[in-house]
Amino acid sequence: MGLMDKLRAEFIDIIEWRDQAAGVLVHRFERDEHEIKMGAQLTVRPGQRAVFVNEGKIADVFDAGRHELATANLPILATLLGWKYGFHSPFKAEVYFLNTTEQLDRKWGTATPVVLRDADFGMVRLRARGNFSYKVSADREMISRLVGARQAYLAEDIEGQLRAKAVSSFTDVLGELKIPMLDLQAQYDEIGAA
Repeated sequence: MGLMDKLRAEFIDIIEWRDQAAGVLVHRFERDEHEIKMGAQLTVRPGQRAVFVNEGKIADVFDAGRHELATANLPILATLLGWKYGFHSPFKAEVYFLNTTEQLDRKWGTATPVVLRDADFGMVRLRARGNFSYKVSADREMISRLVGARQAYLAEDIEGQLRAKAVSSFTDVLGELKIPMLDLQAQYDEIGAA
């Protein structure tokens, strides 16, 4: 890191996530050595939430708006006091942005046919497919259980699990409802609700 980069790192940060790419559910704001300065300005846009992690612990969760962050990193002073750490501050802080917009038209389907017993036809093999939607709402849980210290958490990281759950639930519901094959089309809404 050059001298100008080091000097630039001493200024108070403006933290925001402008380019919310499709398929990104969680994005960690990149700050040189994770040294967010005291008084940093955090801007959270509609459709986002921000989770502030200070010194390894979730400190706060922010909704849309402008917020001021409090850390132990005072501009210039924290670097000077970190001389025994090679002039790196030991006070690390991170901001994770969560995409809270609804993820629409996600697809699911049975990879192999589901075998069911029907009173009229005996054993039948049935395939199914559909779509679902979801949105992130459990911010602290999402960070601590799924994201950890990753730079980003993508929709594709969780959608395989959601698809497997949809197929499992579909198979279970069909087995429990015992709807005759000839009446299946008339029960789509009931099956979906179950």
